[in-house]
Amino acid sequence: MQTVDDSNIESASGSQPAVPVHIAVIMDGNGRWAKARTMPRHAGHRSGVKAVRKIVEVAAKRGVSYLTLFAFSSENWRRPKEEVSRLMNLFLEALQREVNDLHRNNVRLSFIGARDELQQGLVQKITSAEEKTKDNSGLNLIIAVAYGGRWDIVAASKKIASRVVADELALADIDDECLAGELALAGKPDPDLLIRTGGEQRISNFLLWNLAYAELWFCDCLWPDFSERHFDEALSYFSSRQRRYGHTGEQVGVA
Repeated sequence: MQTVDDSNIESASGSQPAVPVHIAVIMDGNGRWAKARTMPRHAGHRSGVKAVRKIVEVAAKRGVSYLTLFAFSSENWRRPKEEVSRLMNLFLEALQREVNDLHRNNVRLSFIGARDELQQGLVQKITSAEEKTKDNSGLNLIIAVAYGGRWDIVAASKKIASRVVADELALADIDDECLAGELALAGKPDPDLLIRTGGEQRISNFLLWNLAYAELWFCDCLWPDFSERHFDEALSYFSSRQRRYGHTGEQVGVA
């Protein structure tokens, strides 16, 4: 596990860290952050929203093109009903509050996940936010809500099967590109870097297809405590990695 240390915020060469085109983030630890402070879990989620605002600003400042945040998973529906209700209300509240600032800052907002599982009022706000920011040319902020990697692949497979049944697609033409084109992130580059806070070292059913070649960076800090310093540590780690995509070091130009 990578740990945060002020002395290694920059890469070993001292140069500016390479910036990933697309960063995905599993924002873990809101509940534990609140528990450590003898606060209710929803207080941790509210503090987590503040961390989101901060990291969106930092990502844009660093020149990241795409930032995908795992806000609510398919499995999160299994949590106590009261917590799920609070999370949905907080999400709606944050969306209403932040969309105008995001728009002013040229952020393009989009959402991935099973919208048919969300309340209609929230879906309308999501659609409105996407429409409002669709022509913006700055950071692409993607929020995963009611999302699961397995759900994504199954949904894509069903779309492909429907095309085959309708004689719009031949079995022989189904390949990686075909499936990728039906996934939630179709048309967007795969994440180069996955950041997960909270100390766990797993991807928890997030972007299972798209994270195939991503670098993975884990830190112990809980999401509400995640700062610009941690973000730069992740960038420094990324810049130190050699991305081979199955090739040898010699093939990619590194001895």
